[in-house]
Amino acid sequence: MERRAFLRATGLTTLATAAGCSDDAAPRPGRETPPSRPTTARPTGPADWNALERGLEGRLVRPGDADYDRARRLYIPRYDSVRPAGIAYCATPEDVAECVAFATVKKLPVAVRSGGHNYAGWSTGTGLVVDVSPMDEVRIDGGRAVVGAGTRLIDLYAEAAERGAGVPGGTCPTVSVAGLTLGGGLGVLSRAYGLTCDVLESARVVTADGRVLECDARREPDLFWACRGGGGGNFGVAVGFTYRTHDAEEVTTFSVGWPWSRAADVIRGWQRWAPSAPGEVWTSLQINSEPSAGAPTVEVSGAALTDPGPHVDRLVAAVGRDPSARDSRRRPYLDAMKAMGGCSGQSVGACHAQGDLPGQRPDGRFPRTDYSGKSHVALRPLPDDAVDGLVARFSRGNDRSGRSVLMDAMGGAIGRTEPGETAFPHRGGLFVLQYLADGDDLAWLRGTHRAMDAHLRGAAYVNYIDPDLADWRRAYYGANLDRLTKVKAAYDPGRLFRFPQAI
Repeated sequence: MERRAFLRATGLTTLATAAGCSDDAAPRPGRETPPSRPTTARPTGPADWNALERGLEGRLVRPGDADYDRARRLYIPRYDSVRPAGIAYCATPEDVAECVAFATVKKLPVAVRSGGHNYAGWSTGTGLVVDVSPMDEVRIDGGRAVVGAGTRLIDLYAEAAERGAGVPGGTCPTVSVAGLTLGGGLGVLSRAYGLTCDVLESARVVTADGRVLECDARREPDLFWACRGGGGGNFGVAVGFTYRTHDAEEVTTFSVGWPWSRAADVIRGWQRWAPSAPGEVWTSLQINSEPSAGAPTVEVSGAALTDPGPHVDRLVAAVGRDPSARDSRRRPYLDAMKAMGGCSGQSVGACHAQGDLPGQRPDGRFPRTDYSGKSHVALRPLPDDAVDGLVARFSRGNDRSGRSVLMDAMGGAIGRTEPGETAFPHRGGLFVLQYLADGDDLAWLRGTHRAMDAHLRGAAYVNYIDPDLADWRRAYYGANLDRLTKVKAAYDPGRLFRFPQAI
């Protein structure tokens, strides 16, 4: 939804990317290293909620507290009715371990929360919500960024930009690094530098038995492998990450639009051109319902590290139709990230949710949005009948706003890592399709996904988690599922960390 905000905030038309591993020393497919120590549940923990509160360096919010109604909210308002028994804002890894012990002893359901953007609402629940937002320190030096798991993307980008550095990530400024990284991390610079998990050098994770583990290619290598695309909340609570950084000074954002009558030509031309475009150029083809305009809109928006002009010329040639609008702007790195996230021209503080709880800012202005989403990873181009069917889903009854299909280019650096080298399996993907609709527009959303599923069977992106998805295990994880299941059994044998689509 923040892509639409970018359109209205910048006038460049719509842009935003999906909200979040080629380390030569990383475990290779088929090489399984057992955990260095067996795991067992902690036998003791705080005796009651008061004892838990006293044992935390952070803060425990419970029903009846003044901040409870605000603390229990996620990014998507549809889940405001969920009432946790407690929300623990964990300031240290030891706070997380204390919460894990308490939940184990009390047999409480645990929900792990960082940014709170889970599409299905599974970063909250009726038990204990373990929120890592207070752990938001960012240290950048020597080509590495050491980042707390609660860090919002806008804060990472701001700290990095001050040092001329960057980490490939998503666009929504209030998303945290944890959920993005653990699910893979697709973003506007992924074709140039890889997924967010591809630049991950180490992770710090609190496991179900309360241990705080340092994970990298040598220490707990299987857990580290799983943290690079295996999905958030499956294996433990991530509390920190170390990333390799890249140089980041300026980025050109651009947009090319066509009349709706050319929508099918645009889709066909873009999918021929985009996956093989140079890695320094990323694009997103976006269809949006616009009843007030009398017709839906179709455009290609993007970001480039170099002059995108010659590449856009090739796109136009592939489409075979002259665009009705074309624009580009060279920006400082941080300004480009703000523009893509829908808070162009605003302060870093304004790119947060408003409030004084962890992860929020008193001057925050970034809105919550009620929407639902689904996805496919396209492993081959859409055939003509699929393109025509997709266009028809918007052409018929264009009487409701809030409907979008976003097609984000993959390829480039993403495809230079083998599918089993990290837990993210979709390395051969050409592009990701994300279907979005207002929260109560589920019939259209499900119908559109079902119509496209006839052509795009078998792959979906775990960070666009979909509670309706039937064969979600194979859709999210593909051939990596079996190894992920073994990692889960090793590090969380009692399934403390569980939700409807937990491994």
